[in-house]
Amino acid sequence: MADESWKIPMLVQELAAKVQQPPSRYVQPEQYHPVSLAVGAGKQEPIPVIDLSRLLAVDGADDEGSKLRLALQSWGLFLVDNHGIETSLMDDLINASREFFHLPLEEKQKCSNLIDGKHFQVQGYGNDPVASKDQTLDWLDRLHLRVEPEDERNLVHWPEHPNSFRALLHEYTLNCKRIKDCILQAMAKALGLNEDYIVTQFSNKAPTFARFNYYPPCPRPDLVFGVKPHSDSGVLTILLIDKDVGGLQVLRDGVWHNVPTSPHRLLINIGDYMEIMSNGIFKSPVHRAVTNAGKERISLAMFHGLDLEKEIEPAAALLHEKQPARYRKMKAKEYLAGFYEHFCRGTRFIDSVKI
Repeated sequence: MADESWKIPMLVQELAAKVQQPPSRYVQPEQYHPVSLAVGAGKQEPIPVIDLSRLLAVDGADDEGSKLRLALQSWGLFLVDNHGIETSLMDDLINASREFFHLPLEEKQKCSNLIDGKHFQVQGYGNDPVASKDQTLDWLDRLHLRVEPEDERNLVHWPEHPNSFRALLHEYTLNCKRIKDCILQAMAKALGLNEDYIVTQFSNKAPTFARFNYYPPCPRPDLVFGVKPHSDSGVLTILLIDKDVGGLQVLRDGVWHNVPTSPHRLLINIGDYMEIMSNGIFKSPVHRAVTNAGKERISLAMFHGLDLEKEIEPAAALLHEKQPARYRKMKAKEYLAGFYEHFCRGTRFIDSVKI
């Protein structure tokens, strides 16, 4: 029987405690070394900031809506102020996730994403899938959980320790749903669509996944990515970034920009589905995570997707003779299959969907 041990690499947290140099499987080809893809020199334009309270206000919505449209056209992402989530909830959830990642391996593996120790599944604690022997691996472990629909949560994969984890994640999920709906309505208005157009694309079966990313210290940040450059697949991602340790970078006009650590702000970016629905008016941003030689880093991404049977296509109201559809129509499940295949190779599936 062929040796397929390459499909199940060692957990990076365990690996980081044992090696002084990253194994070759994690080292990027020379032309893709993080050090050779440096962030742009000179003073950088700041990441746009949207005030959610103004976006919802009677007297400030138009100005903030214009800022939102410009941010999504030029960056595909923005930081959010006044989002209404208690800072204590944000801190407590990140601290609970840090406590989970610091538990003994045996305890964490109660939430494993491996069936019988060898068959990968999306939910749970562990590595991302490995599709081929020559795939360059990322320097992180993750806990990936389906949080919506609520009746489809598989609590087998939800940590029981720390005791507060489940209640904190539930409360945070409800807050993110509120923010998502507000942002999507504002995005629809910014496109000139009915404000409920995007929200109504979500059925009661539309999935939301919480992904806790744990980046251990890496001995060679110049050679290894925390996460390779990619865009997100879904409609919207709400990211809670580490308030002390930076590492996220976004590509804009061929230049990499650092996303600053910004305590208790959220970072929101659109995904490929939203780029398609906007017919390319809004851009799904390419981003990456670099590693740190001395410090661990944790982030929490909430991925808001669509029902697998939902057809993704440009909004009809945005199309006319001079502006035809720029993307093929495709079911979400077909898009995801292509997306993950391309992600493992470090390429973008959306490029193959363009007409």
